[in-house]
This record gives sequence, C-alpha cells and structure tokens, in this order.
Amino acid sequence: MSVYVYTLPPQFNLGLLSQCNNLSIKANMCPAVANSGLGQPLNYSRRGHSAVTSSWYTTHQYTAEIIFHARLQNHPCRTQDPARASLFYVPFYGGFDALSKYREANLTARDELTFSLVDYIQAQPWWQRNHGKDHFMALGTVVWDFMRTMSNASSSCSSSSKVRTPGTLLKLPAAENMSVLIIERHPWQPNQHGIPYPSYFHPSTWREMAAWQRKMRLMERPHLFSFVGARRKNKAAIRNEFIRQCGESTRCKLLNCEGPDGVRRCLQPREIMRVMTRSQFCLQAPGDTPTRRSTFDSVLAGCVPVFFSRHTAYSQYAWYLPGDASRYSVYIDEKSSASRGIEESC
Repeated sequence: MSVYVYTLPPQFNLGLLSQCNNLSIKANMCPAVANSGLGQPLNYSRRGHSAVTSSWYTTHQYTAEIIFHARLQNHPCRTQDPARASLFYVPFYGGFDALSKYREANLTARDELTFSLVDYIQAQPWWQRNHGKDHFMALGTVVWDFMRTMSNASSSCSSSSKVRTPGTLLKLPAAENMSVLIIERHPWQPNQHGIPYPSYFHPSTWREMAAWQRKMRLMERPHLFSFVGARRKNKAAIRNEFIRQCGESTRCKLLNCEGPDGVRRCLQPREIMRVMTRSQFCLQAPGDTPTRRSTFDSVLAGCVPVFFSRHTAYSQYAWYLPGDASRYSVYIDEKSSASRGIEESC
C-alpha cells in the first residue's frame, strides 16, 4: 500500500494555523497547535514519571488532524508519485475551520472554505480516476460540526449568532465518496471511521510505552470510582446525578470542572491523570456529544472506563478497541436503576 499526500494551497491547512489566535472563541489555540499538534511539552516531573518525561505534551483534544498530517508526511508508505498511490490523503484542517466559525451566522461564509476545497479536489486528475473512492481525510472535531444538510443552507443567515452552526462538509456528495477518519463518527455512516482523541502521552519507542504500562499495573488505586466533568442539562443531565453520588461517597474522587477554577484544573493533564491513575473505574458520562476524550485518558491511566451510552465508544472505535467490550470496560444503561447506584454497580 502506498499513500499520496496532496500538497493543498495553504488556506486549507497551514494557513489556518497562522491565525491560531482566532481559531477558537474560547481560547488562544497557538500553544495547542505547536509541535505539529502535540502542543506544549509537559514537564511531568513527579516521582516515578521521569522515564517518560520527554513524551508528555499538553495535547488539545481537537488537534488530531494536525498530528495525522505530520505523521503521514514522514510515513514509510508515503509516495511522491501519485501514479503509484493506492490511497490519497487530503490534509484539510476542517475541524479548525469549523472551530473558527463556531458562531458564524452567515451560512455562505460558514461554508466558503469547504466549497473551495471540494472544487479544488474534484479538479485533480487523480480524483477523476475513482471519483474519490480512494481518497480520505482526517478531521479533528466531532461529526456534528459537518452535518448540516444543503436544504438548510438556502438562506444566508441563521436565526442567531449565538447558536453553534454546523457546516455541510460531510453532507456533500464528494465527501460522501471519501473515507473520513474522525474523533466522533456518525454511527450509521459506513464511510466514517472513528479514531481516538489525542492523548497526552506520545511515546517514541516501545520501551517507553511498556515502562508506562508496567507503572500503571502497579499503581495503588484507593478510589473505587471517579468522575471528571461538569454538570450538563437535557440529555447529558445524568452527569449531575454522578456528581451528586460522588460527593456523597467516600470511595469516589470527583474532579469538578465547573467555574473558573474547575475549568483551569480540568485543562491540566497532571490534575486529570492524578485522579484517574488512582481510580479503579472512571465514569464516562456523555457531555455535549456522546464521545469523550476522557475515555482515552482513562485507558492511558489504566482506569476501567464505565460507559452509559453505546455511542461513547462501542459504535465509534471498532479499529482500536476489542470486539468484546467486557474485556476493557463496564456498560451501565443510563436509564437503568444501576446508574442511580454506581458504587454498588462497581
């Protein structure tokens, strides 16, 4: 197998990163996009972690598309000759385009870069060969950022600039021909394939990874279960129940992400890993969408993830997780009585 990496005009990828301070309405993303998407090096100097210090980074949950691009540029399967390629990678940073237009009310402006990309790719001779069936892209945000139907794109403005407005990328016929690697897929779209959220640990050797695994197997875990997150409304309100239960239990560790101090703590990898590496089970309640980066934080920490929706992991990451979910996780239906007594269920 050989992969050809398109050299796109910079406005589709690296040009977006040159405006990193405007990529998100919530934070300056310049530190996050550094080091090819790994973010800032993390001085993980706690005793016992020195062996893997150089492989830890403050990696943002939405930088998968940058990391993927950087890895493929140096991959041994990469070919510079498109005539010899069996696959074609389109390095579009669609997730960052979506983030930068998070509350863009003008739908024409919202979709401008997407339509330009599709026009560019469809004009390439290698697209014409199989109409894009051998092309793929990687996206660093969730699928719902790209699933607005064209029937909702006829007006130039949405009703409110305060509402998150999805783009149309994955509803366009060209994109439906391609394979899409994404951190949260639509469970019933066969051309979409879930890839893990980036973690904080990026080992460069098997020895580093094995050293971390050995340490996690030997960790003392005084907390039966833990939860890292904040309250939510509507469908994600089960989080509120877990926060209540955790606060009432001496066997639960809660890292509450509410308020300025809570948000700050939950953006610190050390704080998250300190909780999870000392916990036996880590609750993975859905938030704004079904998936959570916390799922992969818990796996990294050797903490058994407890899921309450099958779309948090089971329908998402078939390439990466064992087919037998009981080998690595616990599932509790959020509508069952067991979700009202987590301590007894664990």
